[in-house]
Amino acid sequence: MPLPRVEIQYCIQCRWLLRAGWTAQELLTTFSDTLGEVALVPKTGGVFAVYVDSELVFDRKTEGRFPEMKEIKQLVRNKVAPEMKLGHSDTAVKSQATSAKDRDSNKCKACEQTD
Repeated sequence: MPLPRVEIQYCIQCRWLLRAGWTAQELLTTFSDTLGEVALVPKTGGVFAVYVDSELVFDRKTEGRFPEMKEIKQLVRNKVAPEMKLGHSDTAVKSQATSAKDRDSNKCKACEQTD
């Protein structure tokens, strides 16, 4: 049985490759023997989305923000290894109200896309 595949789509115009790469690194470190692949998929249009086996688990545009790393780890864990303990990453993720500063950081200057 093949191991799960995680796909991280990121906007090249927004220059979110480093964020996508960091997310991939964290997932590969946490799920080292549980994942078969973490793929970085360049897109445009202000996208930052995470899929597990082609199922969307987080979308920046839908949520109106970037995910916290522990949130992504929890969402991936729930799909690939629900029994796995994540230690400090198992604590509740705070609900984030989108402030004006947060909204501005979610704007894509290069491709002129917003939330």
